[in-house]
Amino acid sequence: MSQKYIKPPVEIRYAKELEALKANDTARKPENWVLSPKAVRTFILGSKTPITYNGEKITVNKKFFGNDALVERCIITLAGSRGLMLVGEPGTAKTMLSELLSAAISGTSTNTVQGTAGTTEDMIKYSWNYALLLAKGPVKEALVPSPLYVGMSKGIITRFEEITRTPAEIQDSLISVMSDKVLNVPELEEDGLIFAKPGFNIIGTANIRDKGVNEMSSALKRRFNFETVNPVKDVRLEKQIIINEVEQTALANKIEMPVDTDVAELLAITYHELREGISESGIKIDKPSAVMSTAEAVSVFYQTMSNAWYYEDDKMSLKDLTENLNNAVCKDTKDDLERLKGYFNTVIKFKAEKIGGIWKEFYTARKYLK
Repeated sequence: MSQKYIKPPVEIRYAKELEALKANDTARKPENWVLSPKAVRTFILGSKTPITYNGEKITVNKKFFGNDALVERCIITLAGSRGLMLVGEPGTAKTMLSELLSAAISGTSTNTVQGTAGTTEDMIKYSWNYALLLAKGPVKEALVPSPLYVGMSKGIITRFEEITRTPAEIQDSLISVMSDKVLNVPELEEDGLIFAKPGFNIIGTANIRDKGVNEMSSALKRRFNFETVNPVKDVRLEKQIIINEVEQTALANKIEMPVDTDVAELLAITYHELREGISESGIKIDKPSAVMSTAEAVSVFYQTMSNAWYYEDDKMSLKDLTENLNNAVCKDTKDDLERLKGYFNTVIKFKAEKIGGIWKEFYTARKYLK
């Protein structure tokens, strides 16, 4: 089923796991939740014990690699009256976590506002079908619900991505909704008050680097519990994330070649060292200004893998990997090119001499940095 989509929604991608968890879920759950908080946790963090569903053993795999306690706090926040705000560096899986939470709690992850400088109030609340409005006046059938209206009327999660990119007046329009759980549609007169059903809540995301674009007001901040999603610190986990994400994307795009785990490890180490500013052997590194996120590492690996599938007879090329890394790191400023070259001429050179093998090939490919 998921093969019909370039990027299937979480509820489709993991439909069997969600069905198995729901069928076996006997724990306490808030009103209108699809799964209990315990089952939501299991869905996101995985389980060592398979679940029996329709005579089949279903394995629930770990989907979020990070702080387990953070996931538990997020779930409890959403069971209450306050919204959840996920903040952190770009590419730290804030969006993925919000999708997983929404799919497990509400059964859908697509009730979403994508915040931009051009986001208007009707994009988050409601708008009108103007043909019907002219013909029948302001009646309910002429109203076109937007994600906030949908979330309140159905009792489901509304996701608000990149909230700090939206104008301040759009952000502040959420304050009364989050306080009173009521949306006023004055044009409808008698039916103009939309009361939120149980299960409604808001998950917002914001990048730390972008917080100054349109920083949230103190009044709006008080309506949210803030959770910081940090970059993955464990290289082994970062390697596993790269492998998992690339495997899923390759499957969806019918690229039938195994993931080269050695290249995944090399890329995970490279991104970790550039992000931290120090190598595993203690060599200090001039950190690039670019975002060295795990999501970027996944993109670099997948681009290289695609090139191998379509052009190189399934053989991953360190030349292609280096060129893709170059493009990812140096897209903001050319100063990062010198920093990347410096990393190759010190850290990668040291690894090439000490370890050899794939690191020697990677060091040789430095000539493609330009």
